[in-house]
Amino acid sequence: MATYKKRGYKPARKKEETQVQDEHSATAEVFNTLDEGAGKTEEWVIKNQKYILGGIGVVVFAVLAFLGYQQFILKPKEAEASNEMFFAQQYFDAAVNSTAKDSLYNLALNGAAGKYGLLDIIDNYGGTKAANLAHYSAGMAYLNIQKYQEAINYLEQFESEDPILGALAKGNIGDAFVQLNQPEDAMEFYEKAIAHSDNSFTTPKFLYKAGTLAMQTGNNQEAVSYFERIKNEYPDSEEARTIDIFIGKAKTLQ
Repeated sequence: MATYKKRGYKPARKKEETQVQDEHSATAEVFNTLDEGAGKTEEWVIKNQKYILGGIGVVVFAVLAFLGYQQFILKPKEAEASNEMFFAQQYFDAAVNSTAKDSLYNLALNGAAGKYGLLDIIDNYGGTKAANLAHYSAGMAYLNIQKYQEAINYLEQFESEDPILGALAKGNIGDAFVQLNQPEDAMEFYEKAIAHSDNSFTTPKFLYKAGTLAMQTGNNQEAVSYFERIKNEYPDSEEARTIDIFIGKAKTLQ
């Protein structure tokens, strides 16, 4: 049976119009929801603007205070501390190459002729690079005049990522603990010195000290492992020159 379309009949068009109306309705609903949310946010902001502005003010003040501290306090303080450190370090350097070590190390620590010593720099210029370095020099001065606990106290406060200086600070704490007859603490810091950086100067030095301490405490197998690391990994180091003797000795004592 034949079918025909009635004149003017457009059902698809009506369906599309209905769909468009639905979409407009859904879109309008979304925008109404957004408007309501925005209105609530605006109300909240108005209601709490005093606290918001106060919080922004605190942040701005903190940033400006930090920048002001950096520019007008810390920089001049750093320069002044560096100048003071110059004189204290001169006494320290002189002590290293002198027979009158104790007196010169004491001058480095306590100052002389109206100039600050290392301890004064630490007390008066805290937070500066000079004060941090003064912790290291003070620790080494105390280590050399055989005040081992004081050496530990100052060296532990020294902070450095430098591969040589950072390792030396940790290793020298180990030396101080050896002198205090605290081998477990000494070994802990020798391990820290070894782990701090891998270089041909400090690493074999503290591997050797760790191996020697291990032998002294009867841990001969552990000593062999330290000594063999020197032989295999740092064959050109000063410690490697006689390391076969120590390996043989440690193996004999196992």
